[in-house]
Amino acid sequence: MKNILLELKDISYVNEKNLILNKISFKINLGDKIALLGKSGSGKTTLISVLNGTIKPTKGEVKYFNKEYKELDVNQKQKITTIWQDLRLIDGLSAEQNVNCGLLGKRSFYFAVKNLLNISSFKKAHKYLQLCKIPQSIYSKEINKLSGGQKQRVAIARSLIQESDILLADEPFNNLDYKLITTIKNLLLANEYKNKTKAPKTALVSLHRLDILDGFNKVIGIRDGNISFNIERNKLKKFHLDKIY
Repeated sequence: MKNILLELKDISYVNEKNLILNKISFKINLGDKIALLGKSGSGKTTLISVLNGTIKPTKGEVKYFNKEYKELDVNQKQKITTIWQDLRLIDGLSAEQNVNCGLLGKRSFYFAVKNLLNISSFKKAHKYLQLCKIPQSIYSKEINKLSGGQKQRVAIARSLIQESDILLADEPFNNLDYKLITTIKNLLLANEYKNKTKAPKTALVSLHRLDILDGFNKVIGIRDGNISFNIERNKLKKFHLDKIY
């Protein structure tokens, strides 16, 4: 029997009388690497917000490790990490401080203060910055002085340092050139890393590019808030894509 980490049952979400998600059901199993495909405005971001507990669905049921979100303890909630499309980095903090912020849920208030005062240990943060191909010369630079692609990778490093079981990523390849897209995609889909760092075993990544689907084992297509298909990657055909684009 497969280990089900997340399950949606007939999820609908209405925002200001607009139906954003419509009766969505699917499961995310341990080890899944899922590509979520759909046009802008199809409901991908809202779906990710439902999956990570940020948005409560109007109807339906979400199960996390066979529990409702309100039943999860702090450790279980930390097993789900999100890379947001709008990055949500903190201006005024350095790249390494922003990455260390990914640890705040697992550390004490004292650690948070040390991080803000720039006296915290960044050894672990540097390992994840290295994985994301961030040059050492910008580790201590304020985030608002970095390029769009550098900010993107800092946000990814901040999520990865949390060493979660499930990684949800909303268009994580924005502002990256093709070489970096390949590097970061392989990073998000890897089962293990070097340098004593931990990779998430399970990932759902929203995309709009069809040329980077290698490495995913499942593909979910969404259009106008409806799931058009949920299939294995090797079964994806042009007629599937015609349903959502």
